[in-house]
Amino acid sequence: MGKNKLFNPFSSEFHQNPYATYDKLREEDPIHWSFLHAWVITRYEDVDKILKDNRFQVDDLPMRLEGKNIYLQGGDLSTLATTIDKWLFFQKVPDHTRLRGLVSKVFSPHAVEIMEEKIKKTVNELLDKVIDTGKIDLIKDLASPLPAITVTQILGLPLEDYDNLIRWSYDLFFVFDQPMSLEGYQRQNEIAIETRNYLLDFMAKIENSPQYEGLISQLMKAKNEHNQLTEDEILGFCIMLLIVGQETTKSFIGNGMLALLQQPEKFEELKNKPHIIKEAVEELLRYDTPVQVIARIAQEDVVIKGKNIKKGDKVILCLGAANRDSEKFFQPDILNFERVNYNLPFGGGIHFCLGVFLARLQGQIAIKILLERLPHLQLATEKLDWRESITLRGLKSLPLTFLSP
Repeated sequence: MGKNKLFNPFSSEFHQNPYATYDKLREEDPIHWSFLHAWVITRYEDVDKILKDNRFQVDDLPMRLEGKNIYLQGGDLSTLATTIDKWLFFQKVPDHTRLRGLVSKVFSPHAVEIMEEKIKKTVNELLDKVIDTGKIDLIKDLASPLPAITVTQILGLPLEDYDNLIRWSYDLFFVFDQPMSLEGYQRQNEIAIETRNYLLDFMAKIENSPQYEGLISQLMKAKNEHNQLTEDEILGFCIMLLIVGQETTKSFIGNGMLALLQQPEKFEELKNKPHIIKEAVEELLRYDTPVQVIARIAQEDVVIKGKNIKKGDKVILCLGAANRDSEKFFQPDILNFERVNYNLPFGGGIHFCLGVFLARLQGQIAIKILLERLPHLQLATEKLDWRESITLRGLKSLPLTFLSP
């Protein structure tokens, strides 16, 4: 097999376990020209440097989506392109700085800490629904609804609508997976229209209604009273939060609990030492990070380790591979809660994840309470059902059993 075939993110084997492929790439071709016509970067040192290098800028996906309209006989992808164009991932300075500044306080360590009791209450209420059954699908019963409810509360949306948020986020996250069929993009465009219409209806309902609280209301005030952002920017940011805030946290909780169950000595260690939950969460994020890859575009010709990356080339930064690099992490395929961790689960540079503190806190609370209330959890299946995604590593379901009280 030629070097250009080393990386095939569409194969079922890769979805089951990408780490064998990453190991091979790091060893044989760490700056790898893929059949996807993109550079695949797998060593920690290189990924970390490129994330901080201004010669590599965000992906041009919104513009490429607009360009696909010429291939469509009916309809277009303009709504999808307009929506994601306002996501922080695709924003450049100064717009990125302005938008991030308007919402950063909501996701600061202090603001997130205030949410701790609400998150604990949600986790316990979700577990109460299954505690007498002796079984739980960790994804459906906990990992999926928890961040959906949390994001609903942050935005100030009606809590009973969180099921819609789960449905929209599940499909729209695939916009990061490239390439995709035109039919797939059209389906996502329809979801973008549906989501925007829902938010527009809600925004019209709360217009000039001071009794409504939440981030949407705050952003509307910034638009109406101070002209600090546009309606498209409000919609884009809220939809970004709905999608990324749910899918990454859901996958992290699922991946983390699976890792603990597959290394039962670590499950027992954390159960007996709940005070190390913060350190454990960092290690679980390193071990099987939800966001496996992010893309950048070279803004000029760059030479890295003898490889000539040309202006306009796409670069795929494999966070999952970097976090298993033995040059950075001793025995990377083994959980070690005493590890001094410098993992890359949340990207880097100006696009470092806005919701990092919230994601960590939800993971810490969910895993800690799970081990406290369900100390005898066991896997109920040998066949794991992973999502067919290049960008996101996450389970569709995770059936577990436990001794009910």
